[in-house]
Amino acid sequence: MTRALIFDCDGVLADTERYGHLPAFNDTFAHFNLPVHWSEEDYAEKVRIGGGKERLASLLTSDFIASANLPTDEAAQIELVKRWHRFKTDRYTAKVRAGEMPGRPGIARIVAAAHDAGWLLAVASTSAEESVRAVLEHAVGAESASWFRIYAGDVVPAKKPAPDIYLLALRDLGVDAADAVVVEDSQNGLRAAAAAGITTVVTVSSYTADEDFTEAALVVDSLGDQPQTPARFLSNPRGVEETGQVTLDTLTALTIR
Repeated sequence: MTRALIFDCDGVLADTERYGHLPAFNDTFAHFNLPVHWSEEDYAEKVRIGGGKERLASLLTSDFIASANLPTDEAAQIELVKRWHRFKTDRYTAKVRAGEMPGRPGIARIVAAAHDAGWLLAVASTSAEESVRAVLEHAVGAESASWFRIYAGDVVPAKKPAPDIYLLALRDLGVDAADAVVVEDSQNGLRAAAAAGITTVVTVSSYTADEDFTEAALVVDSLGDQPQTPARFLSNPRGVEETGQVTLDTLTALTIR
């Protein structure tokens, strides 16, 4: 049996939203002289929108277009959003490579264990592929990052909570949904994985702790690294053993229905 472990990126591999994406968006607004600056409260709403370009496009109300003297032509606006997003991706990637967002507890540990056990590894994210690769390499190291297949950005037209990116990953990896586990941090990501029929572990992050994770097989505050940073099990509806960290045994037990 071939098994697969599929990670979301932002909030799962590292706590990227608060310390990476938000400041990179605001740097972009300042660079392009846009009359907007997102607070943490503003961004808590924006993270509900899947995809960086889509979050930028949400600015394009008629009032904003007028106040910023932006083009009213839709094709021109699409190109403008692409320019903003390229700049934002560059700023974000620089922050990752500067080490401003360390990997979350347990990520490097479980990646190594899964690889040694012959599991396939992947990342499925709405973020730009360049950003995903930068976060992944920083979280697990360049050698371990080479074990992964990456599905990111606009590889599918419908982003989370649509299941498309997870369905693509399953087809490409050649794995049945019953033999895969997803690690997510948001309700949108959970909905996407659940709609694809994949068992999902949620590791809550700074912007998602209060979201509804009823469909998750397990909810923890991190995957955990004993003894320094043990995981807190927040919801355990399938009754797996709580050992202070999520292991391959934990993931295997979750897939037994």
